[in-house]
Amino acid sequence: MDLFGDLPEPGKEKDVETPVVSEAQTWGTVKEDFFSDLPLPSSTTETRGIKRKSEEDDSNEALYSDKKENLYIIQGFFAEKKGEREEMQDFHVVIDDFHKQILDLHPSVSRLSYYAVYDGHGGVRASKFASNHLHQNLAQKFPKVPLSQIEKEIKRTLTEAFKKTDEEFLKQATKTKPSWKDGTTAIIVLVLQNILYIANLGDSKAILCRYSKKTGKHVAIPLSTDHSPQDYTERMRIQKAGGNVRDGRVMGVIEVSRSIGDGQYKALGITCIPDIKRCQLTDDDVFILLACDGLWKVFSSEEVLSIVLDSKKENEKGPEAEICYETACYKLVNEAIRRYSGDNVTVVIVSIKKHS
Repeated sequence: MDLFGDLPEPGKEKDVETPVVSEAQTWGTVKEDFFSDLPLPSSTTETRGIKRKSEEDDSNEALYSDKKENLYIIQGFFAEKKGEREEMQDFHVVIDDFHKQILDLHPSVSRLSYYAVYDGHGGVRASKFASNHLHQNLAQKFPKVPLSQIEKEIKRTLTEAFKKTDEEFLKQATKTKPSWKDGTTAIIVLVLQNILYIANLGDSKAILCRYSKKTGKHVAIPLSTDHSPQDYTERMRIQKAGGNVRDGRVMGVIEVSRSIGDGQYKALGITCIPDIKRCQLTDDDVFILLACDGLWKVFSSEEVLSIVLDSKKENEKGPEAEICYETACYKLVNEAIRRYSGDNVTVVIVSIKKHS
């Protein structure tokens, strides 16, 4: 099974936005060799006992340890702006060194970073709660096993972190009278070594900017899928749970079909179980961008790439070239408001570059 079969080789992408990241069901749930592209130990035998398996695991970990210096350099930047809403309901999290927050993390993991955008609705409490607790729940549940074993557990780990965050918020929400009605979308990108794991709920989304050698252009690779009640699969789940979709909304009210919070709609089909995808970084990748729907209402992915790349070009020769991404974040949020997005706007950009 080729876990990377749906990812284009560098320079093989088409100049269109088509999903190219691996769906969760193709990894992490099957007994496959996730590292078949790595060289095997020089000697092999027909019979592999426990000792032999242990030796191979150690060899794989040694290979990964040797590749630590080949990790891409990544750094997060952000900007946010309140639109026409009465209050700012967006929150974000940027943690370049997330691995330092996890006790007893296996030494084979030399880089773990966490980036997230939360877009609240019905109030600010759900998005604020998620921004404070989701990454903490993930840190508590993160596997303390060697790198070669984490891939087999990461899907379950991410899902459990989302479920725990939702349960904790709903428990707190029901303690008040009247109960909180808040909900929030979530888009997170977890960077483990040189692999991206993307988990999302709702209509906040992320893209990856990759240079295509074939076309000589940068293309936007979608890393997430919007969860709309109008989508057939989402609508069927809602209807089976006893809910309905009116005017493109759950019960005519909620615009997304998955969220953290929204307790009054959980029994009607809205779920906190995220879509989880996986993407291997390449030398042709330039940056990752996460944003709430306040940006995507008025910008196409191509327009976003153009603004960020223009900002990068203008500043690439300066002594602080990376500051161009912060500048691009502010350009995007300001232009979104100028285009009458009518919503709060939050943008997170994660720069990617090779070691010099």
